[in-house]
Amino acid sequence: MNILDLSVPLSPTVKEPTPPSIQYHSHKDGALQAAEHLGITPDDLYKGKAWATEDVSASTHSGTHVDAPYHYGETSEGKPARTIDQLPVEWFYGDGVLFDFSDKEKGYEITSNDLMDQLAMMDYTLKPYDIVLIRTDADKQLYEPHYAFCHAGVSAEATRWLIEQGIKVMGIDAWGWDIPLDVQVKNYKQDPEHNRIWDAHFVGIEKEYCQIEKLANLDQIPKRHGFKVSTFPVKIEKASGAWARPVAIFDE
Repeated sequence: MNILDLSVPLSPTVKEPTPPSIQYHSHKDGALQAAEHLGITPDDLYKGKAWATEDVSASTHSGTHVDAPYHYGETSEGKPARTIDQLPVEWFYGDGVLFDFSDKEKGYEITSNDLMDQLAMMDYTLKPYDIVLIRTDADKQLYEPHYAFCHAGVSAEATRWLIEQGIKVMGIDAWGWDIPLDVQVKNYKQDPEHNRIWDAHFVGIEKEYCQIEKLANLDQIPKRHGFKVSTFPVKIEKASGAWARPVAIFDE
């Protein structure tokens, strides 16, 4: 099989609003730590060195990650919203379906009609537990200052429609699932009656689902369906989301 990495690095150099910080500890640092805790000297260790480690300080929504229903609100479908450690692992491995909106401009809001048009072109019908991937090519701007504000996004209406097709996990190669926040705020100020900030995310209060955000390399997937996606999140207790290493898997 061929396996394609669909993640971005957890890195302080990524131009997201809340980048992580990483403190690197060398093998010599590890020897000093070992000496302190084991009652020996660094010279007692092989070449005076031991383990290398890192201390990471990061939001669970930094890097490529999965949003749990609890991220969207305290409840989902009238019940306490589930955290990332409470979700069935079966949701995170399944048949992938790729939608391509890389030709759309910043702020374009993807509708269910857009999705249905592409499904007709693919000659494919979504089935429950397919994993939907939305390509915008925003990942190509990962190290640019405007990264978080450069993408097309998915409407609340389209998100609701996907859930109604039985989709539990859907992802995008942009900083967020909705259109960029600056565009959301502008739309809201112009017409607060018909625009709500973070609207697609809030669908998760009505209907339970998960998002993958900050995907990458969707342009390298060679076909629209007929491949598997694995995107298991790290099991963080009571968390609203968790880092993941999604991959697309193709049979040779």
